[in-house]
Amino acid sequence: MNAVPPSPDPDRRPTAPAAGRAPGAVAPPLTLGRIADVRPGCLLVAMPVLGDPNFAGTVVYVVDHSATGTVGVVLNRPSEVRIADVLPGWADLAVAPGVFHVGGPCESETALGLAVCAEGGAGLQPVDADVHLVDLDGDPDDLAPAVRGVRVFAGYAGWSPGQLGGEMAEGAWACVAAQAEDVLSAEAGAALWHRVLGRQTGARAVLATATADPTQN
Repeated sequence: MNAVPPSPDPDRRPTAPAAGRAPGAVAPPLTLGRIADVRPGCLLVAMPVLGDPNFAGTVVYVVDHSATGTVGVVLNRPSEVRIADVLPGWADLAVAPGVFHVGGPCESETALGLAVCAEGGAGLQPVDADVHLVDLDGDPDDLAPAVRGVRVFAGYAGWSPGQLGGEMAEGAWACVAAQAEDVLSAEAGAALWHRVLGRQTGARAVLATATADPTQN
């Protein structure tokens, strides 16, 4: 891809229940973050009160955030589709387990790539620190010497203006700092969710002992 996906269109949002509190759930009594904290390169960690099945238990890496909306990719939902079967040229740079990750419910036919490397270059669009969006139409051989690894996503998560802020105000998301290794991690599902929360301090660290499923808390 050559650029961040266009700002999310509310009409293209999935028909599943809107993200927010599960019925009867109570927002946790601590500050999880504000919309002002969101920026490219941060993580949005789904809280147990989040009732939308598209996002329950997810860790989302934000690739773009502006007045026109927010775009991110889910880091902890690997699919069964092997990159070698669809984008064979990128298979050698793809980190384990070598499959597409389900980036989110928007534009599921769109492929996005994130690369971790110390320096930018042709075919790379900086997101934050060592993380870059990678042009999957480019030549992977040009990037091979510098790139530590690539993760490829099918689809992305998108919020229209004001939508994410409303969900955060309901306690649906915690906004925390990301590490480059989060993008390359082979941990799936609850494993990455717990690790990210487990490295937090203070009251947020307590959330790591919970489960992502609101019915189990």
